Amino acid sequence: MTDEPSQTAPVSGTPGHRREIVRLAVPAFLALIAEPLFLLADSAIVGHLGTAPLAGLGVASAVLLTAANLFIFLAYGTTAAVARRLGAGDLRSALSSGIDGLWLAVLLGLLAAVALATFAAPFADLFGASGEATGQAVTYLGISAAGLPGMLVVLAATGVLRGLQDTRTPLVASVIGFTANAVLSFLLVHPVGLGIAGAAWGTVIAQTGMAAGLVVVVVRGARRHEAPMAPHAGGVLRAALGGVPLLVRTLALRAVLLITTWYAAGLGEAELAAHQVAMTVWSALAFALDALAIAGQAITGKSLGAGDVAGTREATSTMLRWGVWFGVVLGVLVVAGHRVIPLGFSSDPRVHTALAAALLVVALGQPVAGVAFVLDGVLIGAGDARWLAVAQTLFLLTYLPMVGVLLVLDLDGTRGLVGLWLAFTAFMTVRSLGLWLRSRSEAWMVVGASR
Repeated sequence: MTDEPSQTAPVSGTPGHRREIVRLAVPAFLALIAEPLFLLADSAIVGHLGTAPLAGLGVASAVLLTAANLFIFLAYGTTAAVARRLGAGDLRSALSSGIDGLWLAVLLGLLAAVALATFAAPFADLFGASGEATGQAVTYLGISAAGLPGMLVVLAATGVLRGLQDTRTPLVASVIGFTANAVLSFLLVHPVGLGIAGAAWGTVIAQTGMAAGLVVVVVRGARRHEAPMAPHAGGVLRAALGGVPLLVRTLALRAVLLITTWYAAGLGEAELAAHQVAMTVWSALAFALDALAIAGQAITGKSLGAGDVAGTREATSTMLRWGVWFGVVLGVLVVAGHRVIPLGFSSDPRVHTALAAALLVVALGQPVAGVAFVLDGVLIGAGDARWLAVAQTLFLLTYLPMVGVLLVLDLDGTRGLVGLWLAFTAFMTVRSLGLWLRSRSEAWMVVGASR
């Protein structure tokens, strides 16, 4: 963990400035792709149990990702707050705000676990999947509820470390945690014979272990700099209230993904299974592109905290260019493997056909996604949460008529899945354009230790 704040920011446009982006982005990239890679492993492990378990995992994943993303402000908001205080030269205050975020994560994690365990069946029923797929989803969700406190603590602790310009420690935790998850899932699903329940237990154990390791690192740093460890009611409340706009933003984004999964569920079991893998691949690519967004959060918060507006603008331009080109590279890789990837997830030829077609659209949207993720990260790092909440809600409203057109066209099978992914790519294009227009203004560039 970074112990002392940097007293000199790299000069805009210099190699040192670009090295700072790379220093933060590369470990963040490796940590971010670790999670979807092992989610892909989970999909492959469960997929060989049959089409229904894989479709059930798709429903359960949509619910769990929604639960996790509802509380993503624990990472994003904490990163921005800690980074600003670090840039202003107040490390003790930065760590104190991070500790408040951890306490908030524990409280919210316990509440979320109780809610998910209680309402697992109604949540799974919302997607209208087949009875067998829904039953598999309920099993997975009921067990996974125990891992939610750990999941949220991991988010908050990761946000603290990123705000301190440390993306290496979360990388180590991710590699260890997700490796353990993959190994445990395989052993519990197949040799032990627990089926989809084994995959859920493997995830719970791995998440809890990751949380414990990251908390030890943050607490050690806080004690070294004499930051208060006890929960501070005012600080916890400020963290909660500050997260409300980011929660609204996330709800709008998750609504888009849930609507997309809902539509896919109506296409048929094979198409839903193909959509689950396509969305997992898209998520893996999103995590990879998000590495620049993570760097954007940390660098933007720190540079604005230090009053470096020019450095913020230059870093944003650099990361935006890199995001587009990185998206192009990822898109080419997906096109190259669009017929091979389906073979690793199912033996059903219907799934192969639908997934191969959907992956071509996934590839098409990667450069656009690069723009959206980078600028979203920059604006979060700047603390521009209120604008993001309003904007993402408007972006959601533009997606609804797109899905409405699909319902009127009543496409089925592979054509329906391709149409769905084209609509989703159009939504990402609208989102990218809106974020780009905001980034061109000066309204979000507020300097100082707090916004």
